[in-house]
Amino acid sequence: MRIAILGNSGSGKSTLALWLANRAAVPLLDLDTVAWEPEQIAVARSTEAAINDVRQFCTSNTHWIVEGCYAQLTAATFAFGPRLLFLQPGEAQCITNCKARPWEPHKYASQEEQDQRLSLLLNWVSEYYTRSGDMSLSGHQACFDSYHGPKELLSNQPVLSPPSQQVLTWVE
Repeated sequence: MRIAILGNSGSGKSTLALWLANRAAVPLLDLDTVAWEPEQIAVARSTEAAINDVRQFCTSNTHWIVEGCYAQLTAATFAFGPRLLFLQPGEAQCITNCKARPWEPHKYASQEEQDQRLSLLLNWVSEYYTRSGDMSLSGHQACFDSYHGPKELLSNQPVLSPPSQQVLTWVE
């Protein structure tokens, strides 16, 4: 199983990726961990270094899941033939998910720090539909369209409890 998950912040990428990784006992790469300098979430790494890390992860593991909002880093998985899942549940669902997200200790020193940045995140989520570039709807759509392997556009969040038949086919 090789799965790449792409979508807006709050689209459910991390939740789905973690559920799949746990269910199938495969390694998971959150693209935030290679896109940013360690311990410095506001300092971006070079795209080349991040792509090299993605390729190394994919090469080092027979089965894996990669998730994130970076079209270019997601595209680096394409040479390894993943199933591409493009999560696009809409702005309202993404905002609801962001407001309910648990503390992300790999990104923030505390729940309070994460909560202080919530308004910035919600603005970022809303701008997804109008901005351009690697982390925009247009960038994600172009990435999705360019991939010729197995892929699915999901406008509704996948059902995980109990798992839908669709979700179970991704784990097999």
